[in-house]
Amino acid sequence: MRALSALVLAAVTGFAASLSAAQEAGVVKVSKGAATVQRAGQALPAKPGLKVLQGDLIVTGTDGAVGVTFTDNSLVSTGPNSVFSVDKYLFDPTTHAGQFDGTLRKGTLAGISGKMVKAAPESMRIATPSSIMGVRGTEFAVQVENPDGATGQTPVILNVQKAAQTPVILKSQK
Repeated sequence: MRALSALVLAAVTGFAASLSAAQEAGVVKVSKGAATVQRAGQALPAKPGLKVLQGDLIVTGTDGAVGVTFTDNSLVSTGPNSVFSVDKYLFDPTTHAGQFDGTLRKGTLAGISGKMVKAAPESMRIATPSSIMGVRGTEFAVQVENPDGATGQTPVILNVQKAAQTPVILKSQK
């Protein structure tokens, strides 16, 4: 009976560990200043080596910045006073198929797309309060300023550098 209980416990523990590993999207490579990864109601210090999971929220303070390398080798950096969420991240390392959806709620974000965008250009999308950008090139930068009190609109500044193709605004949410 004890052996059976130990076997069941090992199977459940192994299953839980495999679910956790399946949700891993990337890892914090660099961090400076005030920066946290918010997960399940907890604010974890965004230290190099911290795993980033689907559903995590990366938050930086006035002196903060965080750089994350995702499992498909995409690189994403958030600047000061930023809030970026990893809404959906799925990646098959064998076929390079996947989907990367993120939301920049405020602040700045710079990125270099990885293997999944090279395999399927439509696989990475970054949403802002006023639009959704489909990343079709290799390098991009997005800035979301504070909402304009008079109009309620959130200006978005898009800067594409050395892109193989231009990012496309897929949907305006004005």
